Amino acid sequence: MKDILEEIVAWKRFEVAKYKETISEREIHTLAERLSDCEVPSMKQALDKSETGIIAEFKRKSPSKGWIKQGGRASEIPLSYQTNGASAISILTDEKYFGGHDDFIREARNSGVTIPILYKNFIIDEYQLFQARISGASAVLLIAADLRKDTCKNLIRTAHELRLEVLLEMHNEKELEYCELEPDMCGINNRNLGSFVTDIQTSFRLASLLPYDTVKVSESGISSAITINQLRMAGFQGFLIGENFMRADNPGAALRDFIKQTDNMQKQS
Repeated sequence: MKDILEEIVAWKRFEVAKYKETISEREIHTLAERLSDCEVPSMKQALDKSETGIIAEFKRKSPSKGWIKQGGRASEIPLSYQTNGASAISILTDEKYFGGHDDFIREARNSGVTIPILYKNFIIDEYQLFQARISGASAVLLIAADLRKDTCKNLIRTAHELRLEVLLEMHNEKELEYCELEPDMCGINNRNLGSFVTDIQTSFRLASLLPYDTVKVSESGISSAITINQLRMAGFQGFLIGENFMRADNPGAALRDFIKQTDNMQKQS
């Protein structure tokens, strides 16, 4: 598959400009200010204290594989994830490439989801942080490959001002220098966002290079309890899993069974 990361980022710039024509920056700032006293659950604390650390993802589509669960409902699946033991939930909000929407977070919250929700998108403008805040997210994903270091620093600062935590995603040794920006959580994506090739060894290779005291999250390509236990031994506290659950007839039940397998393996080791 061709490298489409540049294409996605270019589309985001166009998309954000169109959003600003609908709701001005001034208006969206006002909407966020009204929520200044509203607390959202901490994803960092949830992962740090959790025995499973699983971030179950609501992901209906991907650029490389097309529709995964086109009829998946944000009013049902995230709550089912919570009921069946997820530590946090990741919700794709990109519409064009991943079939997502900001309203999916609102629907999840209205359905009764109280655990942390990660706003997962390609964030390149602080306007999107305000979108995340008013949607009900706890944290946002920032991708080092999308951002200049100074831009990333400013986005982290604005996110914190909005009481949003930041999961900073990296893919290679060079991007690890972004760790000095002190995000709340450091993520290693095992999937190359340009080629969409997945290699779980990326997490194992980079684990020891991450700051010792940071909350570490491994993302993508995780499909077995054995891998979870190996990643935990390598120092990871969070494990973002999407397609493995979303392809099941009942994603919540698939999560429950996966956690049982992980627990049984831990007891045997």
